[in-house]
Order: sequence, then C-alpha cells, then structure tokens
Amino acid sequence: HDTRPGYPEEVFDILQQRCGLRPGARTFEIGAGTGLSTRRLLELGSRPLVAIEPDERLAEFLTRTLVPTAPSLEIRVAAFEHINLPVEWFDLGTSASAFHWLEEMNSLHKIARSLREGGWWAMWWNLLLDGSRTDEFDQATRMLFKDLGRSPSRGSGNGSFALDSETRIANLAAVKAFEKIQSDSFSWTALYDTAGIQRLYSTFSSISRLKEDQRQQLLDDLGEIAEKQFGGQVEIRITTPMYTAQRARYASR
Repeated sequence: HDTRPGYPEEVFDILQQRCGLRPGARTFEIGAGTGLSTRRLLELGSRPLVAIEPDERLAEFLTRTLVPTAPSLEIRVAAFEHINLPVEWFDLGTSASAFHWLEEMNSLHKIARSLREGGWWAMWWNLLLDGSRTDEFDQATRMLFKDLGRSPSRGSGNGSFALDSETRIANLAAVKAFEKIQSDSFSWTALYDTAGIQRLYSTFSSISRLKEDQRQQLLDDLGEIAEKQFGGQVEIRITTPMYTAQRARYASR
C-alpha cells in the first residue's frame, strides 16, 4: 500500500463524467486489495460501497484502515465468483488492477446481472511489469526477468491482458448486455529512489512468489542497477488502460 502508485485522476474523472459516480452511487469493487482505488471511490461519494477481496490479510487491512471512517463500506472476504450480489441493483461496478485474475466471460455476465439498467462497469490497470514499459530502467533490467513465471496480467498471448483492447472490447460486446463500450489509456511517470524501487518490485507476484534467496538476489541486482546506472533516482513510465461499458437498458437476460 505504501509503495504501489495510486491511479491517475483521469480515471476518476471518467467515472464521474461518464459512469455516474456521484454521492450515493451504489458501487461494488472487485479485488479491492489495499484500497488504493477504494479510498477515492469513497471520497467521491460511493455509498454503499461493497469491496470484494478474497485475501483475508488484505481484507483485514481494509477493515482496520477504512471502515472506522467509512460506515457505508462493506467488505466481503471471498472471490468474486463465489459472492452473491443483488440483481440489477448497483449503479457502478469497478475493478482496479485485478480483473485479469478472474475467469473473464463468466465474470462479465455476473457483473451485467448485478448492474441496474443504465449502470456502468469500469476496469483499469496500472501496468508496471507486464512487458509494456519502455522506460530506461525497464530496458536496463529486463534480462533479470526472462526466467520468471508468467503472470495472468500477460494474457493468453504474448501481450498484456489489459492492453489487448480488441479482445477486451469484443468480450464485453459478446455478453450482449453492454453498450457504449469504450477504452481509454493514460501514460505517466513516477520517481523512486533505490530503496523505493526495490520495495515496488517486491510487490509484483512474479517476484514475491520466488524463494527467499532468489527474491533477495533479484532485488539486490535491481538496487545495484538503480544506484550505478541511475544514481539512485529511477523514473518509470506507467500506462493505465481503462475500459468502460454501460449496462444496456434493454439487455437480454
């Protein structure tokens, strides 16, 4: 939570201007994690907000840090596939950097059933280690990751799940319950010192699941490159793709 960058404000501008996020918007969030987007949804008026998080540790963090000041926040500790949500009730459904972990088509059908007619679905990602980056630090360190396991964020082909806009849009359309399907993308940069870049990379699933000695060696190698080649100041480029779709008012059920 302290290390991962938040989401660009353009995401939340779209949620407000296009997707009906306003005070009293009934919202669910899939894969709330540590609440990087949950906090902003609450600030902008999501009420109630149902945060779905399958990891008990993350759910406990959300409960401890958000619930005391956000009584309208309900945390469900379960995978989205196993959760029961009201039918045709929510104004907005969201997922930030999490939807690639789900079975896509079944989840999209369930999302459509949970949204009222005219409600909106939005999903977005901060892309950090999926092969899409072109900054100098990524180029200087790419060889360190060639043997790491594949993350679901890489999609089924060679590219990024989140950047495969043709497939994401086609699958939303295939549900036959969405209209006004649209994709947007934002590119921005974040600056880290050596310790910060090591903490950031340690949060990536392909690194965190390594054996302790392998993980530490990789992080040490990253730190050495950050210090020797970048003077301890690393600027990384982040792409944030976003997809939005409105629940059709006369969608087939």
